[in-house]
Amino acid sequence: MTDKNNKIPFDEDNYTHNINRNNERKLDRRGFMKTLVGAAGVFAVSSLPWGAVAAKELVGLGVKKYPKQKIVDVKAISVGDAVDFHFPGEHDSAILIRLSENKYVAYQNACTHLRCPVFWQKEEGDLLCTCHHGKFDVETGAPTAGPPRRPLPEIYVKVENDTVYAVGVKRYEA
Repeated sequence: MTDKNNKIPFDEDNYTHNINRNNERKLDRRGFMKTLVGAAGVFAVSSLPWGAVAAKELVGLGVKKYPKQKIVDVKAISVGDAVDFHFPGEHDSAILIRLSENKYVAYQNACTHLRCPVFWQKEEGDLLCTCHHGKFDVETGAPTAGPPRRPLPEIYVKVENDTVYAVGVKRYEA
């Protein structure tokens, strides 16, 4: 039997002597700061690969490669008509417009204002976002009216063996 708690502390007004001090100061200010610096170091080291990927993307060293994707046969689209397709992913809606016998343009089919779909207006010769009446120039994809301020992202197209292919996406330039 221990007599640990049966002793009366020596005669003074400080009643803190009955605290078990062995485990009281496991995390003091210095220990907390060491833990904080250690956690920050672990976080910094673990985020380095993602930082390198982001820096590579921002600098422009990473040129994205997209697989060539068939859009339509040349015979299936008349001059002035448009075809909807998906590129580069199945959830990325796009539109191809045949401007002349040998000239095709393609853009991602989402308004740069609030991502509403954009429709080809053959009679007016422009691309229209019906949500806020934004209009885009069909030759460049630049906004000509309404709230959009950025051009539509352009998709590179290539014609081979009477077939139109999507081959890439133009990098966004601010």
